[in-house]
Amino acid sequence: MAKIKQNSPVLFFYNNSKKWLAKISKKDSLHTHIGVIKYSDAIGKEYGSRLITNKDKYVYLLEPTMYDYVMKIQHGTQIVYPKDLGYIIARAGIGNGQKILEIGTGSGSLTSFVANIVKPRGHVYTFDVDENFMKIAEKNIKKAGVSKYVTQHNLDLKTAKTLPLVEMDVALIDLGDPWIVIPKVRQMLKGSGSIFAICPTMNQLEKLTMALVENEFTDIESTEHILRTIEAREGKTRHSFQGVGHTTYLCFARKAFFGRESRKSLEKSTTGKTKPTTTKKPVKKSSKKSS
Repeated sequence: MAKIKQNSPVLFFYNNSKKWLAKISKKDSLHTHIGVIKYSDAIGKEYGSRLITNKDKYVYLLEPTMYDYVMKIQHGTQIVYPKDLGYIIARAGIGNGQKILEIGTGSGSLTSFVANIVKPRGHVYTFDVDENFMKIAEKNIKKAGVSKYVTQHNLDLKTAKTLPLVEMDVALIDLGDPWIVIPKVRQMLKGSGSIFAICPTMNQLEKLTMALVENEFTDIESTEHILRTIEAREGKTRHSFQGVGHTTYLCFARKAFFGRESRKSLEKSTTGKTKPTTTKKPVKKSSKKSS
């Protein structure tokens, strides 16, 4: 039975739109429109219990999941939402022990989610150029409890002369111009390694796809994921008036070998050589007359 104690993370849940994520401290409290929630009142209670506020409203004390951390992180940039995160994990086959390259850390939502999947034997190597965003991401990654499985780099891979990683299992790209880094990403991926790129617009998607083909990637797939919730209540179940519509397009591909280099080598080896010509032997006419 998991009991809440000092420094335990807790999601105070009132309803789907009113919930608060906090770390328990005896001296702290949360002031909300439904009353004051004293953190000390949560200590010693089991996860799933409920707490009564001074306005006679109750909140449930839930153990946070990675979904809760992602949705409650500090947003320095647009985050990748869980509806997209789940598909990325499933389609790329991300699992424990894998080495993940991420270009564009942003707020660290994707970083944290993936690190939670690849731990304890895997690792996420994430790159960004904006130090302010990196500081926000660092706090969010730490809050999610996965700092041990993440290494942050302040490096622009677009202009980097040497590549810091090799044999990566998956590359995750969240840039405005992802096609620029595709040649370098290819060098850092293992054979059949996967790419997932976040593309807010179709123009980006087109340019990216052209770069993927040029750089010998196959199994290219572009998708969009729309989430619609259902208000399920007895006698009046209906679609919710609110939902998460378009957030981004996702582009998936895998590193392959088209054999272009071998064809180039073959063409080069035959350059300058004269093709053998065949000479026809003269046909001997018969001296016999037909009868």
